[in-house]
Amino acid sequence: MSLAVAIQMDPLESIDIDADSTFALAMEAQARGHGLYHYLPQDLSYRQGRIVGRARPFEVRREKGHHFTAGEAEIIDLATVDAVLMRQDPPFNLAYITATHLLERVHPRTLVVNDPVSVRNAPEKIFVTHFADFMPPTLITWDVREIREFRKEHGDIIVKPLYGNGGAGIFLLRRDDPNLASLIETFRGFLNEPLMIQRYIPEISKGDKRIILVDGKAAGAVNRVPAASETRANLHVGGRAEKTGLTRREQEICEVIGPTLSDQGLIFVGIDVIGDYMTEINVTSPTGLQEIGRFDGTSLEGLIWDAIERRIGTSPDIHRLPV
Repeated sequence: MSLAVAIQMDPLESIDIDADSTFALAMEAQARGHGLYHYLPQDLSYRQGRIVGRARPFEVRREKGHHFTAGEAEIIDLATVDAVLMRQDPPFNLAYITATHLLERVHPRTLVVNDPVSVRNAPEKIFVTHFADFMPPTLITWDVREIREFRKEHGDIIVKPLYGNGGAGIFLLRRDDPNLASLIETFRGFLNEPLMIQRYIPEISKGDKRIILVDGKAAGAVNRVPAASETRANLHVGGRAEKTGLTRREQEICEVIGPTLSDQGLIFVGIDVIGDYMTEINVTSPTGLQEIGRFDGTSLEGLIWDAIERRIGTSPDIHRLPV
């Protein structure tokens, strides 16, 4: 099966070839003989009933400083390709939501990964609330009085923007910290969205585990340990990656949420687990493939492409075209 694949993502020039999961997906697609096109989210357009992108054909190689070659940009009708990978980084804002509306016009005849309707309906920190039994005590609000009551009940709390990403804007407030009101005022000065408040989980010192699910099945994991004096374990803010496996609790979480993910067309998902609690379900542009691959010697990108090819090969609604 040779497919035409368009990848909606950030600039190719900025890719970190040792960490970027989209780069790993592109390498795997190329190895399978699929043809690749790249376009930026702002290159996506609606044109009289058609969804088009100003895209460049490209090839990738694992060679620092020379990791891709791209051709001239051309307008491609996304209804004529076999798959679109929606892989631009968040924030999950109106631009991101608009992209899901546009890509919805071509899915599922052109398979969009992940399903754009499900992505729109499953922002990370809200989607996880559908599985409240696996979450730490959580509050979503703008009301500082509610936050005070929550902290009075639960003690130390984590405060973070509801639609933030990458560990930005995450604060640990101790039970007796006097800066709560000031912090909320600061957020209100630039952020027009509620906050997510969660009981602080001390096990964060042992790591924040990223678990990858492929078409609803647990496929691998990496533990991200925060740097000294940090509460954030994100690798790009100094977290350290460690080899890990799944606990019985984590297997239970994956078994419960997996069927929902698969049914909603969420083929590539990363969940975050601290201690016994799931804190986020990442569906927009999850990462972790390369770190897990180095520790476990597995190709999660291969499993993802197996799932994509399986869906394309078995669905009567999805077409296949020669590259």
